Amino acid sequence: MTIAYSIIGLGVLIFVHELGHFLVSLGLGMRPRRFYIGFPPAIWKTTRNGIEYGLGAVPLGGFVKIPGMHRPAPVDVDVGLGRAVGEAQVLAAPTDRLRAALAAGDHDTARDAVRVLRELVDEQKLDPRVDVAARKGLDDLDDALGPNAYWRAPTWKRVAAIAAGPVANVVLAVVVFAILFMTSAGKATTTIDRVATDSPAASMGLRAGDRIVSIGGTPVGPADVSRVIAGSGGRPLTVVVERDRERVTLPSTRPEPMDGAYRLGFVLAGTGLPVHEALGKAFVLTWDVTREIGKALGRLVQGEGREEISSPIGIVQGSSNAAEEGAQSFVFVLGLISLSIALLNLLPLLPLDGGHIVFAVAEGVRGRAVRREIYERVSVVGIGIVLLLFVVGLSNDIGRLS
Repeated sequence: MTIAYSIIGLGVLIFVHELGHFLVSLGLGMRPRRFYIGFPPAIWKTTRNGIEYGLGAVPLGGFVKIPGMHRPAPVDVDVGLGRAVGEAQVLAAPTDRLRAALAAGDHDTARDAVRVLRELVDEQKLDPRVDVAARKGLDDLDDALGPNAYWRAPTWKRVAAIAAGPVANVVLAVVVFAILFMTSAGKATTTIDRVATDSPAASMGLRAGDRIVSIGGTPVGPADVSRVIAGSGGRPLTVVVERDRERVTLPSTRPEPMDGAYRLGFVLAGTGLPVHEALGKAFVLTWDVTREIGKALGRLVQGEGREEISSPIGIVQGSSNAAEEGAQSFVFVLGLISLSIALLNLLPLLPLDGGHIVFAVAEGVRGRAVRREIYERVSVVGIGIVLLLFVVGLSNDIGRLS
C-alpha cells in the first residue's frame, strides 16, 4: 500500500510542476494546447475550452504543450506533410509555397498557405494515419505562426512560463516544511513518539509516551538524546524514563548501527512553532538542502558521487520506506523530492526547463532566434546526458533492491 501512496505522491509533485507552467503561460497569453500527467499514449483524456487534458500511460513525468515553442522552419513542413504530399500530389504546390515562405520569414504568406492546405486536406481521401499526421502538422504550424506563439513572446514572458514549473516545486517544498515545523517537527522534546519494531528500544521495553530522563546515567535534554546514544560506541546503555508519573529504569541494552550512527530505534515527539518561526526554518532548510544537492551535482561533474543518483524507481522506494515510518516522514521526503525535481529541471540542458531558460535569455540578448539546427544538436546532447543519468540511477536502484 505504501508503494501506491508513493506513486500518488510523485504524481502530485509532477502535477504541481506542470500546473506552474500551465497557469503562468495561460496568464501570460500563451494559451497551452495540452496538459498531461505522464506521457502518451493517453489512457484518459478530455478537451475543454480548446485545451486537451490527459493522463499518459508512461508515468515518467508530464508536460504542458505551449503553442509555438520554436520559430517555424521548412523542416516542420516535411515532418507534418511529407507523407500526405506523397499520397496527394495536389498538395505539392501549396506545400512548396509554405516551405519557401517559412525560409524567407514571410509569415503572412505562410499562414495563407496553411489555410489553403487545410482546405485541400479536407477534400482528399488520405490514409487515416496520414490524415491525422497532416492535420496535426498543420495545427502545429498554425500555433507557431499565431500571434501568441511562445517564440514571439518577450524574453521575460518566456522565462516566466518556463521557470514557473521549478518555482512551483520550490514553493511546495517550503509550504510542506513549514507545515511540518508548525505541527510536529518544530521543536524536539524528550517524549517518545514511536518505537521501531525489533529495535533495541523495543527489546528494552521503551514505549510511546515515555519521557526520557537520563541515558547511561547522564541527564539529557531534547538536543542531547541522539548525541549521547551515537557517542556510546555501541556500549550497553541504561535508560531512565518517566512513565505514568513514576521513574522507570529500563534494562541495559546495546545501541545498533543504523544509517551510519549508533541508535536505539525510537523517534522523539515534537511540538509546533508559530507561523513566522516555522516559515523561517522552512526557508533555511530549503536553502540547506539546495546547497547539498548543488554539492552532489558538483561531485558528479568531477566523476564522483555516482551512487547518489536515483531513478523514479528509487524515488518511489525511498518515499515508500518513509511512508512505513509514518506520515511525518513521508511528507518530509515528498518535500525533499519536490525540491530535487525543481533543481534537476533547472540544469542548463535541453529539453529541461533550465535549457529553455538559457536559450530564451540568449535569444533576448542577441535580438534574434537561435537557428533550429543548434536547438536540435544541443537537445540531442541534453537528452543523452539525461538518459545517462537515468541509466546510472536505475542501475543503482536495482543494486539496492537486490
